[in-house]
Amino acid sequence: AYSLLKGGLNLSNEELANTFTEWNNGELSSYLIDITKDIFTKKDEDGNYLVDVILDEAANKGTGKWTSQSALDLGEPLSLITESVFARYISSLKAQRVAASKVLSGPKAQPAGDKAEFIEKVRRALYLGKIVSYAQGFSQLRAAS
Repeated sequence: AYSLLKGGLNLSNEELANTFTEWNNGELSSYLIDITKDIFTKKDEDGNYLVDVILDEAANKGTGKWTSQSALDLGEPLSLITESVFARYISSLKAQRVAASKVLSGPKAQPAGDKAEFIEKVRRALYLGKIVSYAQGFSQLRAAS
């Protein structure tokens, strides 16, 4: 959601915080949405938004990997969580991502059209992801019990 709204719509950090605040008052209400809305407005001692200066490299503790391995052992689809594990692995390959970006520029940003409509589509996609995550997680729990 962040990449689409920041990169696709070029929303400011304040606009992102307002969007996530609104989302946190509805069906997306959660601890993660709540803390994310606050992160967008945090600044360092120089007045720079922290979200704009932090390294885009995620560490991992292995819990997602264990969950994905368990799903494979059980023959249960766990695509959403497993893909998030892969995304963390890719984010840890900073030097390779930088080198690749010099060779493969990627697609050019396209205008998103109606801003409010695009934000709503991102919200709905995020909500669908939440539903899929719960459905796959509960299916895995059922298979393991």
